[in-house]
Formats: sequence, C-alpha cells, structure tokens
Amino acid sequence: MQDLLQSLGSTLEAQRADARARARRMSRSYKCRCGNHVFFDNTACLNCDARLGFLPDEGRVAALDAGPTPGTWTTPGRDDVLKCCANRNSPAACNWMLYAHNPHAFCIACRLNRTIPDLQDADNARYWSRIEGAKRRLVSQLVQLGLPVRSRLEDPDRGLMFDFLRSPQGGPQVMTGHASGLITLNVEEADDAKREQIRHAMKEPYRTLLGHFRHEVGHYYWDRLIWDTKWLEPFRKLFGDERASYAEALKRNYEQGPPADWALSYISSYATMHPWEDWAETWAHYMHAVDTLTTAIGFGLDAEDIEGDVVPFGKDALFAPDDANATRFLELLNGWTEVTLVVNELARSMGQPDFYPFVLSKPAVAKLQFVQMVVFDARTQPDL
Repeated sequence: MQDLLQSLGSTLEAQRADARARARRMSRSYKCRCGNHVFFDNTACLNCDARLGFLPDEGRVAALDAGPTPGTWTTPGRDDVLKCCANRNSPAACNWMLYAHNPHAFCIACRLNRTIPDLQDADNARYWSRIEGAKRRLVSQLVQLGLPVRSRLEDPDRGLMFDFLRSPQGGPQVMTGHASGLITLNVEEADDAKREQIRHAMKEPYRTLLGHFRHEVGHYYWDRLIWDTKWLEPFRKLFGDERASYAEALKRNYEQGPPADWALSYISSYATMHPWEDWAETWAHYMHAVDTLTTAIGFGLDAEDIEGDVVPFGKDALFAPDDANATRFLELLNGWTEVTLVVNELARSMGQPDFYPFVLSKPAVAKLQFVQMVVFDARTQPDL
C-alpha cells in the first residue's frame, strides 16, 4: 500500500511539473540572447540593441540575425528563414515574424484585419496602435491554446476577421460586437478617458480592450465549437437555451438590469442577459485566468508559494468532476484565486482599482470548466 501511495504521489507531482512546464511555454516572460529581459511587443533589446521578433509558432520573442537576402532574418535554434510582418513600421508596430517564403506580407494576427481606421487622423493612428497590441495578445494566446485561428483569406466560410471603425460625427454610433465571424470594434474604446466614462455609465467593474477582444472572440468560438456539435446540449443545460429571443433579452437587460442575486450563478452581471453572453463572459474570464496565471508562473510566482486564507474549490463545484483534466482545472482555478488575492492587494497598495474585481461562485466555476473542456477538445479536431 505504501508503494502504491508513493507511486500515486510521484505521478501527481509529475503531472504538476508537466503543467508548470506547459505554463512557462505560454508565459509572457522572455529573454534576449544577452540575458536581458524583453517583453511581448519589443522590437529591439535595450541592452544589446539586437533586433527582436515574436515567433507565433513557438510563442516566444527571439533575437534576430540578418538572413541570406535583404529583408530576411534568422534566429538561433531555427534553420528556416523569416521575414517581418508588413505592419512592423506602421502605427501597429507589429513585431511578429512569418516564413520568408510565405506569400502573405502580413502575419497571422494582422491578416485578420478587414478594415482599419483612417491613419491620416493622429487619434486613429494612436487608437489603432493600442488596438493591435491587445489583439496580438489575444491571437498569441489562441494559437498557444491550439485553437483554430484563420482569417477569411484562408477560410472564407469559417474564418475570423476584424473591422476597426470610428463613429462619424453626428452618428451613427459604431457598436462593438460579433456577427458570423466578423468582429467590429469601435476604435474609441482605445481612448482611456472615453472607455472609463462608458465603464462608469454601464456600471461595469472592468472594461479593457483585451477584455473586449476575449469576449467577442468567445462568440466566434461558440459558433465554431458549440453550435451543431456534441457540446450544444450540455451547453443548454448549463448556460440556458440560446434560442431565447436575444432582442427581448437585450431590452429586458437595459430596462430592468440584472437580477439582484446574479452573483450566485454568473461570473458577471452582463452574463445574465442571455446564454450567449454568459458563454462569452465565461470564455473571456477563462482566457484572463490562463494568460495571467501562466505569466505569473513564467516569472517564478507559483500559487503554492502564496500565503493566503483562500478556501479552495473542490470537485463538487465542477460541471464534470470525473473529467480526465478535472484535477488540472481545479489547480488552475485555485491558483488563479490565490494569485488574484495578492495582485488585488498590490493594486490597492498603489491606489488602483482591483486587478480582478470579481468573485467566483460554484455555478460560474462549473461553466469555466466547461469552457476548458471545449478548448481541450478543439485541439483534437484537426478539421476545425
């Protein structure tokens, strides 16, 4: 019996070590070849002046060397020849790389753009720069999670595209949203003062560009991963029937607001509006948790090292407690809870709003696990 317990303990520890290794690969912690710390959007190392580029297939920022022909680049550890995204010297300041033989001039993230604002306007150029930075973080995470990321250039029927639009003076107002793979974003969301004004008017605890992207792309992946698949009926049991009138739900939400007890079952007040919005909000929060926690691990901050009185969630909170990755999910979730405890206090110490101004309920946890199960399953579906 003792040998069996030791074996099980060793297996569990090996699984945790493997999970930590995967987290480090998805981290935002990067170093130049000189050892200097560099960051996700950097195009040059401030220590050794090396030119830098982000390698989306590896999820890392790498130092570049001049390639065999002008405009091409190589990097240690790879034999292929690379080129920079055509948006590198635009206001987007894209540092992503692609294969030199790729017929496209733009990287996988920039190819998702269908419409960008008029860059002759200085405000538009500034807005677009911020928007592209947030979008690259979104796309890099989707790629690292193994989700299908293709533009309509590659996949006209199921691809993803973005319109970045600005409301003309006198209207009509550009509304941020998703429709059949096309995500529209009002570029004025990149104006901090205007976005904060909207946040207060909408009584939202959190509103960011990256949050918008993660929410809207959640709608896109509902179409790709839930609709007309084995996940549809489980979705309806957990989130509700999406066939309920969206127009009526929207009208009810703006006239009556969320139920007083919404926090007992939903991850946010907006999630109460309709099952589609519940899914998109839950999807976005799962993306928040995974990206933030894996970055923390990459910088050496492990939830096991945090001293905080947090009551962990158990399998009784899960949608599928017998799922093969249930333990792994609980470690992610409880680690996230402990990390947010610390970073919320750090934010308060700087006089800033809470980093993560949400409290998770058991029904919200069940929905988060459902999102992870859908994401993991998508990795095994090559035809997506």
